[in-house]
Amino acid sequence: MKEPQNPAAEEDPEYVANLRRATLASTVGSALEYFDFALYGLASALIFNRLFFSNLDPAMGVVASLATFGVGFVARPLGGLFFGTLGDRIGRKWVLVVTILLMGGSTTLIGALPTYESIGIWAPILLTVLRLAQGFGAGAEQAGATVLMAEYSPIRRRGYLSSLPFIGIQLGTLMASVVYAALSALPDAIFVEWAWRVPFLCSFVLILLALFIRARLKETPTYVELEKNEDVTKQPLRQVLTGGLPGVVAGIGLRMAENGGSYMMQTLALSFATGTAAATVDQSLATWGITLGALIGIAVIPITGRLSDRIGRLPIYRAGSLFLLVFSFPGWWLLQTGSPVAVIATVAIGYGVGVNTMLGPQCAMLPELFGNRHRYLGVAMARELSAVLAGGLAGVVGAWMLAVSDGNWLLPAIYMATLAAITTAATVLTPETRGRDLLRIEDAVRISDDEQGPLPDVSAPSPRGVEPSSGTPADVGRRDRVEHSV
Repeated sequence: MKEPQNPAAEEDPEYVANLRRATLASTVGSALEYFDFALYGLASALIFNRLFFSNLDPAMGVVASLATFGVGFVARPLGGLFFGTLGDRIGRKWVLVVTILLMGGSTTLIGALPTYESIGIWAPILLTVLRLAQGFGAGAEQAGATVLMAEYSPIRRRGYLSSLPFIGIQLGTLMASVVYAALSALPDAIFVEWAWRVPFLCSFVLILLALFIRARLKETPTYVELEKNEDVTKQPLRQVLTGGLPGVVAGIGLRMAENGGSYMMQTLALSFATGTAAATVDQSLATWGITLGALIGIAVIPITGRLSDRIGRLPIYRAGSLFLLVFSFPGWWLLQTGSPVAVIATVAIGYGVGVNTMLGPQCAMLPELFGNRHRYLGVAMARELSAVLAGGLAGVVGAWMLAVSDGNWLLPAIYMATLAAITTAATVLTPETRGRDLLRIEDAVRISDDEQGPLPDVSAPSPRGVEPSSGTPADVGRRDRVEHSV
């Protein structure tokens, strides 16, 4: 397969076919992961307190329900560590097959769980175990999809093409919110008795589709290059711990607003608007905010991914974090008004515009932060540690804030603004990665601006067959290999 950074290579039928398969495999996997997680998030915010924690006070039942949602985030770093290490040692493809089975299988089994009324304390215990298994598989699924697409994409369109599978995030969220909006409109007795199980059980269909696509997928060009040169590391964890931690820290900072803001809008905001606010909104109406936000995200993600190819990852990312920072206070004030229109618009704009403006450039940026030998593990650690610190704590801490303050909207607003401020600071401290050669071994964060040299002009087409440089001549000379052929 020809070097994907060469424009002529993009016309190679084999490369085009594999790029198409990679895009489809990543999109379906992302859709399944976020269908599962959005589904669980919605259920934990709207109904799991009645099904699995019916012995508790209603307000504390919501806290306990959202705590099981957060438990999945505890397992995600462990899954990212385990599968990320395998991904750097044996390749991306088969790790992604295993993670989809573990993640999707756990979701299907949740739909078959008995409730607290049937088996007592074992119901929340089994729910927690399956949520841990779901999180363990998901810990490397999104990192793998991110690395897969970045390593397959040609350099000039990496931001745009890498963002396309993340439309799957919106599709999965959209499917979950539409399904739950429809089911929650049913009579309450039917919804509580059996209808809530249907979407969990239906995730089995997505598992089969994802397995079919991924079984036909070939390994990424950059990993093939490592194998060809016998440069595959046996200890990716040691490499990350001894040299890759700056990239992990940068990735965590970049994810605080995106991941934390996403789950605050998808879970905490709904729980607040439908049960805690001074004037509550019907839950079947409130979920339409996520639906509209996902539709907005389908447009925002590829647009911001393409813009990041033209003007850089950091300016686009910073625009999203600043938007969420400014939006936090008026947004949470609108949520407590009890106006269905205000609630739907707030969730849709906060999630659809604020969060997804950051997600578009992130798809290419996180893999660009790390060297080729430990990229999978580095991305997995950055994503999943931030998922614990941001997304996992968002629901629990936010619900606790609302419980102890008798539903004061100002506390979660301050919380979300703080997450946005952390990410804004991270965009100032992180180097620009647009146009970086993914065959390089060293991490981007460890190289000063002087060492990296000027960024290549990846927005303008080069003459047919002319290989673009990924830096200055001195920079090229510092690579571990001067010539690459995949």
